[in-house]
Amino acid sequence: MDHKQTTDSFNHQLFGSDFSWGISAAAFQTEGAWNVDGKGASIWDTFTHGKGKVHQGQHAEVACDFYHRYEQDIDLIAALNIPNFRFSVAWSRILPQGTGLVNQAGIDFYNRVINYCLQRGVEPWLTIYHWDLPQALEAQGGWTNRDSVSWFSAFTAICAEHFGDRVKHWMVMNEPAVFTGAGYFLGLHAPGRTGLKSFLPAVHHVTLSIAAGAKLLRNLLPEAVIGSTFSCSHIDAYSTQANDVAAASRADVLINRLFIEPLLGMGYPIADLPVLKKIEKYIKPGDLESLATDFDFIGLQNYTREVVKYSFFTPYISAKLIEAKDRKVPTTDMGWEVYPEAIYKVIKKFSAYSQIKNILITENGSAFPDVVTANGLIKDDLRTQYLHDNLQQVLKAKNEGCPVNGYFAWTLTDNFEWAEGYRPRFGLIYIDFATQQRIVKQSGHWYKSFLQK
Repeated sequence: MDHKQTTDSFNHQLFGSDFSWGISAAAFQTEGAWNVDGKGASIWDTFTHGKGKVHQGQHAEVACDFYHRYEQDIDLIAALNIPNFRFSVAWSRILPQGTGLVNQAGIDFYNRVINYCLQRGVEPWLTIYHWDLPQALEAQGGWTNRDSVSWFSAFTAICAEHFGDRVKHWMVMNEPAVFTGAGYFLGLHAPGRTGLKSFLPAVHHVTLSIAAGAKLLRNLLPEAVIGSTFSCSHIDAYSTQANDVAAASRADVLINRLFIEPLLGMGYPIADLPVLKKIEKYIKPGDLESLATDFDFIGLQNYTREVVKYSFFTPYISAKLIEAKDRKVPTTDMGWEVYPEAIYKVIKKFSAYSQIKNILITENGSAFPDVVTANGLIKDDLRTQYLHDNLQQVLKAKNEGCPVNGYFAWTLTDNFEWAEGYRPRFGLIYIDFATQQRIVKQSGHWYKSFLQK
Protein backbone atom coordinates (compact mmCIF):
# COMPACT_ATOMS: atom_id res chain seq x y z
CA MET A 1 0.00 0.00 0.00
CA ASP A 2 1.38 3.43 -0.95
CA HIS A 3 0.53 5.38 2.19
CA LYS A 4 1.34 8.77 0.67
CA GLN A 5 -0.88 8.23 -2.33
CA THR A 6 -3.65 6.88 -0.11
CA THR A 7 -3.38 9.88 2.25
CA ASP A 8 -3.53 12.31 -0.66
CA SER A 9 -6.79 10.84 -1.94
CA PHE A 10 -8.24 9.65 1.37
CA ASN A 11 -8.09 12.28 4.09
CA HIS A 12 -10.11 13.82 6.90
CA GLN A 13 -11.83 16.35 4.63
CA LEU A 14 -14.00 13.59 3.14
CA PHE A 15 -15.74 13.32 6.54
CA GLY A 16 -16.86 16.97 6.64
CA SER A 17 -15.74 19.99 8.62
CA ASP A 18 -17.79 19.19 11.75
CA PHE A 19 -16.31 15.70 12.27
CA SER A 20 -14.35 15.37 15.56
CA TRP A 21 -10.89 13.80 15.29
CA GLY A 22 -8.92 12.66 18.28
CA ILE A 23 -6.86 10.19 20.23
CA SER A 24 -7.82 8.32 23.42
CA ALA A 25 -5.95 7.24 26.55
CA ALA A 26 -6.73 6.20 30.14
CA ALA A 27 -5.35 7.25 33.51
CA PHE A 28 -4.37 3.86 34.94
CA GLN A 29 -2.76 2.70 31.71
CA THR A 30 -0.51 5.74 31.34
CA GLU A 31 -0.05 7.88 34.44
CA GLY A 32 2.11 5.78 36.77
CA ALA A 33 2.81 7.72 39.98
CA TRP A 34 0.53 5.17 41.62
CA ASN A 35 1.12 6.32 45.21
CA VAL A 36 2.49 9.83 44.62
CA ASP A 37 1.13 13.13 45.96
CA GLY A 38 -1.57 11.60 48.11
CA LYS A 39 -3.11 9.23 45.56
CA GLY A 40 -4.99 6.30 47.09
CA ALA A 41 -4.91 2.72 45.82
CA SER A 42 -7.33 1.63 43.09
CA ILE A 43 -8.65 -1.87 42.44
CA TRP A 44 -6.14 -2.14 39.60
CA ASP A 45 -3.24 -1.27 41.90
CA THR A 46 -4.36 -4.09 44.18
CA PHE A 47 -5.06 -6.50 41.31
CA THR A 48 -1.70 -5.98 39.59
CA HIS A 49 0.12 -6.62 42.84
CA GLY A 50 -1.64 -10.00 43.19
CA LYS A 51 0.26 -13.08 42.09
CA GLY A 52 -0.47 -14.48 38.63
CA LYS A 53 -3.00 -11.80 37.68
CA VAL A 54 -1.06 -9.94 34.99
CA HIS A 55 1.30 -11.07 32.20
CA GLN A 56 4.77 -11.66 33.71
CA GLY A 57 3.66 -10.03 36.97
CA GLN A 58 3.81 -6.58 35.39
CA HIS A 59 2.20 -3.54 37.03
CA ALA A 60 1.49 0.13 36.30
CA GLU A 61 3.49 1.81 39.06
CA VAL A 62 5.33 3.83 36.40
CA ALA A 63 3.55 2.85 33.15
CA CYS A 64 4.16 5.69 30.65
CA ASP A 65 4.94 8.16 33.44
CA PHE A 66 2.32 10.51 31.98
CA TYR A 67 2.00 12.04 35.46
CA HIS A 68 5.44 13.60 35.02
CA ARG A 69 5.65 13.69 31.20
CA TYR A 70 2.19 14.97 30.24
CA GLU A 71 3.61 18.10 28.59
CA GLN A 72 5.82 16.00 26.31
CA ASP A 73 2.89 13.78 25.33
CA ILE A 74 0.50 16.68 24.73
CA ASP A 75 3.22 18.34 22.62
CA LEU A 76 3.26 15.16 20.53
CA ILE A 77 -0.54 15.26 20.15
CA ALA A 78 -0.28 18.84 18.86
CA ALA A 79 2.62 17.92 16.57
CA LEU A 80 0.54 15.11 15.04
CA ASN A 81 -2.28 17.55 14.11
CA ILE A 82 -4.68 15.78 16.51
CA PRO A 83 -7.25 18.35 17.69
CA ASN A 84 -8.94 16.39 20.52
CA PHE A 85 -7.49 14.35 23.40
CA ARG A 86 -9.71 11.96 25.33
CA PHE A 87 -8.28 10.97 28.72
CA SER A 88 -9.65 9.86 32.08
CA VAL A 89 -9.27 11.04 35.65
CA ALA A 90 -8.15 8.60 38.34
CA TRP A 91 -10.86 8.53 41.01
CA SER A 92 -8.41 7.68 43.82
CA ARG A 93 -6.05 10.49 42.80
CA ILE A 94 -8.85 12.96 43.51
CA LEU A 95 -10.57 11.06 46.34
CA PRO A 96 -7.98 8.72 47.89
CA GLN A 97 -10.66 6.92 49.93
CA GLY A 98 -13.27 7.13 47.16
CA THR A 99 -15.42 9.54 49.18
CA GLY A 100 -14.80 12.31 51.67
CA LEU A 101 -11.62 14.34 51.64
CA VAL A 102 -10.56 15.74 48.26
CA ASN A 103 -6.84 15.48 47.44
CA GLN A 104 -5.94 18.94 46.15
CA ALA A 105 -2.75 17.60 44.53
CA GLY A 106 -4.90 15.38 42.32
CA ILE A 107 -7.15 18.28 41.31
CA ASP A 108 -4.03 20.37 40.59
CA PHE A 109 -2.58 17.66 38.33
CA TYR A 110 -5.66 17.43 36.13
CA ASN A 111 -5.91 21.22 36.02
CA ARG A 112 -2.33 21.28 34.72
CA VAL A 113 -3.16 18.67 32.06
CA ILE A 114 -6.33 20.49 30.96
CA ASN A 115 -4.63 23.88 30.90
CA TYR A 116 -1.66 22.58 28.93
CA CYS A 117 -3.99 20.94 26.39
CA LEU A 118 -5.73 24.27 25.86
CA GLN A 119 -2.40 26.10 25.69
CA ARG A 120 -1.31 23.75 22.86
CA GLY A 121 -4.63 24.05 21.00
CA VAL A 122 -5.78 20.54 21.93
CA GLU A 123 -9.36 20.16 23.20
CA PRO A 124 -9.61 18.02 26.37
CA TRP A 125 -12.37 15.37 26.43
CA LEU A 126 -12.78 13.90 29.89
CA THR A 127 -13.79 10.34 30.81
CA ILE A 128 -14.87 10.29 34.44
CA TYR A 129 -14.51 6.55 35.03
CA HIS A 130 -12.13 4.26 33.15
CA TRP A 131 -12.13 1.13 35.34
CA ASP A 132 -10.02 2.27 38.33
CA LEU A 133 -12.42 2.17 41.30
CA PRO A 134 -10.78 3.21 44.59
CA GLN A 135 -9.82 0.12 46.59
CA ALA A 136 -11.42 1.66 49.69
CA LEU A 137 -14.80 1.44 47.92
CA GLU A 138 -14.19 -2.10 46.68
CA ALA A 139 -13.66 -3.03 50.33
CA GLN A 140 -17.27 -1.91 50.84
CA GLY A 141 -18.55 -4.07 47.98
CA GLY A 142 -17.57 -1.92 45.03
CA TRP A 143 -20.13 -1.87 42.25
CA THR A 144 -22.10 -4.67 43.94
CA ASN A 145 -23.05 -2.13 46.65
CA ARG A 146 -25.95 0.12 45.70
CA ASP A 147 -24.21 2.95 47.54
CA SER A 148 -21.86 3.03 44.55
CA VAL A 149 -24.45 5.20 42.75
CA SER A 150 -24.09 7.97 45.35
CA TRP A 151 -20.30 7.48 45.55
CA PHE A 152 -19.99 7.94 41.80
CA SER A 153 -22.40 10.89 41.74
CA ALA A 154 -20.35 12.72 44.37
CA PHE A 155 -17.16 12.08 42.39
CA THR A 156 -18.83 13.32 39.19
CA ALA A 157 -19.93 16.51 40.93
CA ILE A 158 -16.36 17.18 42.10
CA CYS A 159 -15.03 16.74 38.55
CA ALA A 160 -17.73 19.06 37.16
CA GLU A 161 -16.99 21.69 39.79
CA HIS A 162 -13.22 21.74 39.24
CA PHE A 163 -12.92 21.10 35.49
CA GLY A 164 -16.27 22.12 33.98
CA ASP A 165 -15.26 25.70 33.27
CA ARG A 166 -12.76 24.47 30.65
CA VAL A 167 -13.80 20.92 29.70
CA LYS A 168 -16.71 21.01 27.24
CA HIS A 169 -16.91 17.30 26.31
CA TRP A 170 -17.60 14.61 28.90
CA MET A 171 -17.83 10.82 28.86
CA VAL A 172 -19.41 9.32 31.95
CA MET A 173 -17.95 5.81 31.87
CA ASN A 174 -15.79 3.61 29.68
CA GLU A 175 -17.02 0.22 28.43
CA PRO A 176 -19.29 -1.00 31.24
CA ALA A 177 -19.77 -4.42 29.60
CA VAL A 178 -16.04 -5.09 29.79
CA PHE A 179 -15.29 -3.95 33.33
CA THR A 180 -18.36 -5.69 34.78
CA GLY A 181 -17.95 -8.83 32.66
CA ALA A 182 -14.20 -9.28 33.06
CA GLY A 183 -14.04 -7.86 36.58
CA TYR A 184 -17.21 -9.09 38.26
CA PHE A 185 -18.14 -12.25 36.34
CA LEU A 186 -15.03 -13.85 34.83
CA GLY A 187 -12.52 -12.53 37.38
CA LEU A 188 -9.93 -11.81 34.67
CA HIS A 189 -9.75 -8.10 35.50
CA ALA A 190 -9.88 -6.10 38.72
CA PRO A 191 -11.34 -6.64 41.23
CA GLY A 192 -11.28 -10.33 40.23
CA ARG A 193 -14.80 -11.25 41.34
CA THR A 194 -16.76 -14.04 39.70
CA GLY A 195 -20.29 -15.31 39.22
CA LEU A 196 -23.78 -13.92 38.68
CA LYS A 197 -24.04 -12.87 42.34
CA SER A 198 -21.35 -10.24 41.68
CA PHE A 199 -22.08 -9.54 38.03
CA LEU A 200 -25.79 -8.75 38.10
CA PRO A 201 -25.81 -6.23 40.95
CA ALA A 202 -22.70 -4.60 39.45
CA VAL A 203 -24.48 -4.30 36.07
CA HIS A 204 -27.50 -2.60 37.59
CA HIS A 205 -25.58 -0.24 39.85
CA VAL A 206 -23.20 0.74 37.05
CA THR A 207 -26.16 1.44 34.75
CA LEU A 208 -27.82 3.54 37.45
CA SER A 209 -24.53 5.38 37.96
CA ILE A 210 -24.12 6.19 34.25
CA ALA A 211 -27.64 7.65 34.16
CA ALA A 212 -27.14 9.55 37.42
CA GLY A 213 -23.74 10.87 36.32
CA ALA A 214 -25.03 12.08 32.95
CA LYS A 215 -28.00 13.85 34.52
CA LEU A 216 -25.81 15.45 37.15
CA LEU A 217 -23.45 16.78 34.48
CA ARG A 218 -26.43 18.11 32.52
CA ASN A 219 -27.60 19.94 35.65
CA LEU A 220 -24.24 21.35 36.65
CA LEU A 221 -22.88 22.06 33.15
CA PRO A 222 -25.86 22.90 30.91
CA GLU A 223 -23.59 23.87 27.99
CA ALA A 224 -21.50 20.66 28.11
CA VAL A 225 -21.58 17.89 25.48
CA ILE A 226 -22.27 14.67 27.39
CA GLY A 227 -22.00 11.02 26.38
CA SER A 228 -20.77 7.65 27.54
CA THR A 229 -18.77 4.96 25.76
CA PHE A 230 -19.74 1.37 25.03
CA SER A 231 -17.65 -1.55 23.80
CA CYS A 232 -19.26 -3.34 20.90
CA SER A 233 -18.45 -6.17 18.52
CA HIS A 234 -20.22 -7.28 15.40
CA ILE A 235 -21.51 -10.80 16.06
CA ASP A 236 -21.77 -13.46 13.36
CA ALA A 237 -23.24 -16.91 13.86
CA TYR A 238 -20.83 -19.76 13.12
CA SER A 239 -23.39 -21.34 10.79
CA THR A 240 -26.93 -20.83 9.58
CA GLN A 241 -28.19 -23.58 11.90
CA ALA A 242 -30.94 -22.31 14.18
CA ASN A 243 -29.08 -23.11 17.41
CA ASP A 244 -25.97 -21.18 16.27
CA VAL A 245 -28.07 -18.20 15.17
CA ALA A 246 -29.86 -18.18 18.54
CA ALA A 247 -26.53 -18.46 20.38
CA ALA A 248 -25.20 -15.44 18.45
CA SER A 249 -28.31 -13.51 19.44
CA ARG A 250 -27.75 -14.30 23.13
CA ALA A 251 -24.09 -13.27 22.89
CA ASP A 252 -25.20 -10.02 21.25
CA VAL A 253 -27.33 -9.24 24.32
CA LEU A 254 -24.33 -9.52 26.65
CA ILE A 255 -21.77 -7.87 24.39
CA ASN A 256 -23.78 -5.09 22.74
CA ARG A 257 -27.23 -4.54 24.24
CA LEU A 258 -27.04 -5.03 28.01
CA PHE A 259 -26.21 -1.42 28.95
CA ILE A 260 -27.29 0.71 26.01
CA GLU A 261 -30.92 -0.43 25.94
CA PRO A 262 -31.83 0.40 29.56
CA LEU A 263 -30.06 3.75 29.16
CA LEU A 264 -32.20 4.45 26.10
CA GLY A 265 -35.33 3.77 28.18
CA MET A 266 -35.97 0.29 26.74
CA GLY A 267 -35.29 -1.72 29.90
CA TYR A 268 -32.92 -4.66 30.16
CA PRO A 269 -33.12 -7.14 27.22
CA ILE A 270 -34.37 -9.93 29.49
CA ALA A 271 -36.66 -11.54 26.91
CA ASP A 272 -33.66 -12.36 24.69
CA LEU A 273 -31.45 -13.67 27.52
CA PRO A 274 -33.62 -15.22 30.25
CA VAL A 275 -30.84 -15.47 32.85
CA LEU A 276 -31.04 -11.67 33.10
CA LYS A 277 -34.38 -12.07 34.86
CA LYS A 278 -32.30 -12.55 38.01
CA ILE A 279 -31.32 -8.88 37.83
CA GLU A 280 -34.84 -7.96 38.93
CA LYS A 281 -33.99 -8.68 42.58
CA TYR A 282 -31.67 -5.64 42.52
CA ILE A 283 -34.15 -3.29 40.81
CA LYS A 284 -36.12 -0.94 43.05
CA PRO A 285 -39.33 0.90 42.13
CA GLY A 286 -38.55 3.81 39.80
CA ASP A 287 -35.13 2.47 38.81
CA LEU A 288 -35.98 1.59 35.22
CA GLU A 289 -37.63 4.95 34.62
CA SER A 290 -34.58 6.75 36.03
CA LEU A 291 -32.26 4.93 33.62
CA ALA A 292 -33.60 6.63 30.48
CA THR A 293 -30.95 9.21 29.55
CA ASP A 294 -30.80 11.78 26.77
CA PHE A 295 -27.13 11.67 25.74
CA ASP A 296 -25.65 14.21 23.33
CA PHE A 297 -23.64 11.36 21.84
CA ILE A 298 -22.92 7.67 22.22
CA GLY A 299 -19.29 6.58 22.08
CA LEU A 300 -18.75 3.25 20.30
CA GLN A 301 -15.50 1.32 20.81
CA ASN A 302 -14.86 -1.40 18.30
CA TYR A 303 -11.83 -3.50 17.46
CA THR A 304 -13.13 -6.69 15.84
CA ARG A 305 -16.03 -9.07 15.36
CA GLU A 306 -16.92 -12.29 17.17
CA VAL A 307 -18.08 -15.55 15.65
CA VAL A 308 -20.37 -17.51 17.96
CA LYS A 309 -21.73 -21.04 18.01
CA TYR A 310 -24.09 -22.97 20.25
CA SER A 311 -22.51 -24.64 23.27
CA PHE A 312 -24.49 -26.76 25.70
CA PHE A 313 -21.64 -26.57 28.20
CA THR A 314 -21.42 -22.76 28.52
CA PRO A 315 -23.45 -21.71 31.56
CA TYR A 316 -26.25 -19.15 31.26
CA ILE A 317 -25.96 -18.32 27.55
CA SER A 318 -25.22 -21.69 25.85
CA ALA A 319 -22.92 -19.91 23.43
CA LYS A 320 -19.18 -19.81 22.88
CA LEU A 321 -16.85 -17.62 20.87
CA ILE A 322 -14.81 -19.33 18.17
CA GLU A 323 -11.36 -17.82 18.49
CA ALA A 324 -9.88 -16.14 15.46
CA LYS A 325 -6.80 -18.42 15.44
CA ASP A 326 -9.10 -21.44 15.17
CA ARG A 327 -10.77 -19.84 12.16
CA LYS A 328 -7.37 -19.30 10.46
CA VAL A 329 -7.95 -15.58 9.85
CA PRO A 330 -5.49 -12.67 10.23
CA THR A 331 -5.21 -11.49 13.83
CA THR A 332 -3.68 -8.72 15.91
CA ASP A 333 -1.32 -9.31 18.84
CA MET A 334 -4.42 -9.59 21.05
CA GLY A 335 -5.61 -12.59 19.02
CA TRP A 336 -8.46 -10.50 17.60
CA GLU A 337 -9.51 -10.92 14.00
CA VAL A 338 -8.57 -8.11 11.63
CA TYR A 339 -12.03 -7.41 10.21
CA PRO A 340 -12.56 -3.76 9.23
CA GLU A 341 -16.19 -4.35 8.22
CA ALA A 342 -17.00 -4.82 11.92
CA ILE A 343 -16.90 -1.08 12.60
CA TYR A 344 -19.27 -0.37 9.73
CA LYS A 345 -21.69 -3.03 10.96
CA VAL A 346 -21.75 -1.82 14.57
CA ILE A 347 -22.32 1.77 13.44
CA LYS A 348 -25.27 0.55 11.37
CA LYS A 349 -26.56 -1.50 14.32
CA PHE A 350 -26.48 1.36 16.82
CA SER A 351 -27.81 3.84 14.27
CA ALA A 352 -30.98 1.74 14.15
CA TYR A 353 -31.89 2.88 17.69
CA SER A 354 -34.12 5.90 17.10
CA GLN A 355 -32.97 7.44 20.41
CA ILE A 356 -29.33 7.66 19.26
CA LYS A 357 -28.84 10.89 17.35
CA ASN A 358 -25.05 11.16 17.37
CA ILE A 359 -22.33 8.48 17.34
CA LEU A 360 -18.63 8.96 17.91
CA ILE A 361 -16.04 6.22 17.54
CA THR A 362 -14.22 6.78 20.83
CA GLU A 363 -11.75 3.88 20.50
CA ASN A 364 -10.47 1.89 17.54
CA GLY A 365 -6.98 0.52 17.09
CA SER A 366 -4.72 -2.49 16.93
CA ALA A 367 -1.77 -4.13 18.65
CA PHE A 368 1.02 -5.49 16.48
CA PRO A 369 4.68 -6.28 17.23
CA ASP A 370 6.82 -3.18 16.67
CA VAL A 371 10.49 -3.28 15.78
CA VAL A 372 12.74 -0.25 16.03
CA THR A 373 15.06 -0.26 13.01
CA ALA A 374 18.76 0.64 13.15
CA ASN A 375 17.94 4.21 12.09
CA GLY A 376 15.31 4.54 14.84
CA LEU A 377 12.17 4.16 12.72
CA ILE A 378 9.13 1.97 13.33
CA LYS A 379 7.52 0.78 10.12
CA ASP A 380 4.19 -0.57 11.38
CA ASP A 381 2.45 -1.29 8.08
CA LEU A 382 -0.20 -3.52 9.64
CA ARG A 383 -1.36 -0.86 12.12
CA THR A 384 -1.33 1.83 9.44
CA GLN A 385 -3.40 -0.42 7.18
CA TYR A 386 -5.80 -1.17 10.06
CA LEU A 387 -6.42 2.55 10.68
CA HIS A 388 -6.89 3.26 6.99
CA ASP A 389 -9.29 0.36 6.41
CA ASN A 390 -11.36 1.05 9.52
CA LEU A 391 -11.67 4.72 8.62
CA GLN A 392 -12.88 3.77 5.15
CA GLN A 393 -15.63 1.72 6.80
CA VAL A 394 -16.56 4.64 9.08
CA LEU A 395 -16.82 6.88 6.01
CA LYS A 396 -18.97 4.30 4.25
CA ALA A 397 -21.42 4.31 7.18
CA LYS A 398 -21.43 8.12 7.28
CA ASN A 399 -22.07 8.35 3.55
CA GLU A 400 -25.03 6.00 3.98
CA GLY A 401 -26.59 8.43 6.43
CA CYS A 402 -25.48 7.05 9.78
CA PRO A 403 -25.03 9.82 12.37
CA VAL A 404 -21.35 9.10 12.98
CA ASN A 405 -19.50 12.33 13.64
CA GLY A 406 -16.17 11.53 15.26
CA TYR A 407 -13.23 9.15 15.44
CA PHE A 408 -10.70 8.77 18.26
CA ALA A 409 -7.86 6.32 17.64
CA TRP A 410 -6.68 4.04 20.43
CA THR A 411 -4.12 4.99 21.57
CA LEU A 412 -1.54 7.76 21.86
CA THR A 413 1.37 5.79 23.36
CA ASP A 414 2.07 2.14 24.02
CA ASN A 415 0.84 1.55 27.56
CA PHE A 416 -0.20 -0.90 30.26
CA GLU A 417 -2.77 -3.13 28.57
CA TRP A 418 -4.54 -4.38 31.71
CA ALA A 419 -4.08 -8.13 32.35
CA GLU A 420 -1.93 -8.36 29.19
CA GLY A 421 0.70 -6.06 30.69
CA TYR A 422 3.07 -4.28 28.30
CA ARG A 423 3.25 -7.00 25.64
CA PRO A 424 0.53 -5.68 23.28
CA ARG A 425 1.48 -2.31 21.80
CA PHE A 426 -1.50 -0.22 20.62
CA GLY A 427 0.20 3.18 20.48
CA LEU A 428 0.75 5.46 17.52
CA ILE A 429 3.84 6.37 19.54
CA TYR A 430 6.32 3.73 20.68
CA ILE A 431 7.61 3.77 24.26
CA ASP A 432 10.83 2.16 25.39
CA PHE A 433 9.64 1.40 28.92
CA ALA A 434 13.23 1.12 30.21
CA THR A 435 14.07 4.71 29.21
CA GLN A 436 10.61 6.26 28.59
CA GLN A 437 11.86 7.36 25.14
CA ARG A 438 9.00 8.16 22.74
CA ILE A 439 9.23 7.40 18.99
CA VAL A 440 6.38 8.29 16.62
CA LYS A 441 5.54 5.20 14.56
CA GLN A 442 4.76 5.21 10.86
CA SER A 443 1.06 4.92 11.80
CA GLY A 444 1.39 8.13 13.82
CA HIS A 445 2.97 9.91 10.85
CA TRP A 446 0.18 8.54 8.63
CA TYR A 447 -2.51 9.87 11.00
CA LYS A 448 -0.73 13.24 11.06
CA SER A 449 -0.79 13.40 7.24
CA PHE A 450 -4.40 12.25 7.16
CA LEU A 451 -5.33 15.12 9.54
CA GLN A 452 -3.17 17.73 7.79
CA LYS A 453 -4.99 21.05 7.85
